[in-house]
Amino acid sequence: MNTLYWFTRDLRLHDNAALLAASKSDLLLCVYVVDPRWFKPGPLQSRAMGAHRWRFLWQSLMALEKSLRPMGQRLHIAYGEPEKVIPSLVGGHGIDRVIRSRQPGTEEAGQWQTLKDQLSDTVFQQFETLSLFTEGSLPMALGDLPETFSQFRKKVEKTGQRHSEAIRIRTLSALPPPPGFAEDNRGDCPPIPEPKHPLDFRGGEDAGLARLKEYTYGNHGIATYKETRNALDTWDASSKFSPWLANGCLSAREVAETVEEYERTETANKSTYWLWFELLWREYYYWYALKHGANLFRRDGVQRKRRPATFYGHRFMAWCQGNTENPLVNAAMNQLRETGYMSNRARQLVASCFVNELELDWRYGAAWFQEQLIDYDVASNWGNWQYLAGVGADPRGLRQFNLEKQAQQYDPEGEFVRRWHGQTDQPVGLHTVDAADWPV
Repeated sequence: MNTLYWFTRDLRLHDNAALLAASKSDLLLCVYVVDPRWFKPGPLQSRAMGAHRWRFLWQSLMALEKSLRPMGQRLHIAYGEPEKVIPSLVGGHGIDRVIRSRQPGTEEAGQWQTLKDQLSDTVFQQFETLSLFTEGSLPMALGDLPETFSQFRKKVEKTGQRHSEAIRIRTLSALPPPPGFAEDNRGDCPPIPEPKHPLDFRGGEDAGLARLKEYTYGNHGIATYKETRNALDTWDASSKFSPWLANGCLSAREVAETVEEYERTETANKSTYWLWFELLWREYYYWYALKHGANLFRRDGVQRKRRPATFYGHRFMAWCQGNTENPLVNAAMNQLRETGYMSNRARQLVASCFVNELELDWRYGAAWFQEQLIDYDVASNWGNWQYLAGVGADPRGLRQFNLEKQAQQYDPEGEFVRRWHGQTDQPVGLHTVDAADWPV
């Protein structure tokens, strides 16, 4: 059997059930498709893929290709729409089977269905590699997934699944050969821009595993995670696993097993539990996205609560460019725009400002995050924005932070605001208008 393995958000060899299944083939074509539509503006004023995301992704692809070569494999990087690229490769290489990891996004699901319809004689298989659990091992049917995280967590912990399901699949050491040499058009991909403020994030499986080892056994940051995780701009204050998890360079099960191993051999405390707690939030949103589908992206959310659909262009631009009336929000937005990263605490604050102070449609903020964040995860990003906007998984409704109080608590000396130039001479006020704001 000849198999095409479609790499997506699983750019690794360790703990990869989908790649393990694909390895049981006579010939194997490893493919990654870079979609040109990612780099074009969308209906919510942002692109699907910004410069920072693209740089980290490309680094991850190059690292994956380097890992594949010793096994006689290579990565075929195609620049084009998957609905056209995949059928062409299937026909050109006598492919009998297409395998990929299961994706929670509706666009990804639509592409998969389109390909199945086009290639009715080809076997299509998906495997869960992005999550801790498989759908069959969840303590409930997917349709019965609780509407709040707390209910989900209690069900998982009640069944003891924290210590039974995080079982890693072996790292592959051999793969079948490719079906001949397939020249790709990777040279058509957009150029890789250099960052203005480079951080210690570098894409790739080895880099992700190294960070996991460093944070747990190197500096033992895991033992103080709960106390330090809300810091705005300190490298080891939080795990920083998210970019590698989002791109599949690092397996969630690998992280969970490492946390459990640390608790057995070093110490178990509130901080080690809290890292597991955060992994479980990520897990919840994965299944939440699969359950709710397109409702994850609708203005009124999964709760169908009416929210303002207003779009003030000057307010949106001021938020994106760090030119609002709030210095802490400005600093965080400048950091995001210049590095592709922002702390969890800062994300909540700038989102609260977007929804409450600026009174904007939350979807535009979620789309901007999608373009900018190197750790963009479709389920977590849109699920968290819905949560804060009061149309998602939070039973308490709309959340609003006191931004002045948050600044006093998390940046009392103003160091973060100074570093990221949060003070601006001419902030854009809420009631600024120009001709573009008037109805046409």
